[in-house]
Amino acid sequence: MALKDELARDLLEIKAVQINAENYFTWTSGIKSPIYCDNRLTMSHPDIRKKISEAFAEKAAAMEEKPDVIAGCATAGIPHAAWLADRLNLPMVYVRSKPKEHGKGNQIEGEIKQGQKVLVIEDLISTGGSSIDSAKALQAEGADVLSVLAIFTYGLKKASRQFDEANIPFETITNFDELVEVLVDDDKLNIDAKAELLDWRNSL
Repeated sequence: MALKDELARDLLEIKAVQINAENYFTWTSGIKSPIYCDNRLTMSHPDIRKKISEAFAEKAAAMEEKPDVIAGCATAGIPHAAWLADRLNLPMVYVRSKPKEHGKGNQIEGEIKQGQKVLVIEDLISTGGSSIDSAKALQAEGADVLSVLAIFTYGLKKASRQFDEANIPFETITNFDELVEVLVDDDKLNIDAKAELLDWRNSL
């Protein structure tokens, strides 16, 4: 079984990702959605978080340019960045959503140096906005952002467009389409429901 399929099943099993085509969830943005993702739950499952770290490490190893530093997006990307940095024996930083309003006013915590190649770790990509903001904060400090890696993406067109406009590559371990296929393969979703879910996603 491919790791992306295995992790899709893991996320469903621990309810980090939930699908409800009958009663839609409401995201913080107000969007009504048949899917809800909370990858913070993976922290509480050692076997799953190890698989995630392994998958991130495989993607890092396949990159043409190798990172000097691993950066976690606050807050849910931080633990996965820490586990990956430890696995690769690399320095780590994390990026706040905005600079602190006290002390030194840091947005980036940890040591980042001019010209260092940075791999950004995120838990979820929806529209891509917060991940891109983190990457831009690192670039403003002189870092060379190689890519953003995340556990899961909804596959929204807006995310792809925003990453393209920012000229920042991104990849995820698994995604909405893989998840839907797994549900169909496991007889937990019929073809009509699959079409409805894909139509919802493609409409955004």
